[in-house]
Amino acid sequence: MKRTKERSVSVERLIAAPAEKIFAVLTDPSRHREIDGSGTLAKLTTSNAPLTLGSTFSMRIKVGISYTVKNRVLEFEDNRLIAWAHWQGQRWRYELEPQDGGGTLVRETFEWGTAKLPRSVELIGAHRKNVTNMEKTLERLAALVEKSSDDDA
Repeated sequence: MKRTKERSVSVERLIAAPAEKIFAVLTDPSRHREIDGSGTLAKLTTSNAPLTLGSTFSMRIKVGISYTVKNRVLEFEDNRLIAWAHWQGQRWRYELEPQDGGGTLVRETFEWGTAKLPRSVELIGAHRKNVTNMEKTLERLAALVEKSSDDDA
């Protein structure tokens, strides 16, 4: 885990799959529930069209109560980077770095320095919980794309 002064935490994992295959899952919001390590994503409530810069998508969240969160893609580089944020401003970013010899280093970052009320994120401990959740997300992402890579062989 990496923590910076900018109020962000990151986790990374080497995944034995090409960046293109991983990015296809990340840009398909209907697949986010499959990889969600937090267990809070209930369902996609908007189109599952591939995400691009400026795209919006909404997810039904269940954390005690159910509510819908609308996200907007703010950063995008095909097969390398995607990041989105919701109305409060917290940002989730995935960076993909193809590795020599195969595989892709995937880094997931939760950034709350961009939030409208960053101190509230700290008070509820979301930044600490998100580290464990991000580790689980990357584990689930790896299992999904590595399995499908085996199936393609």
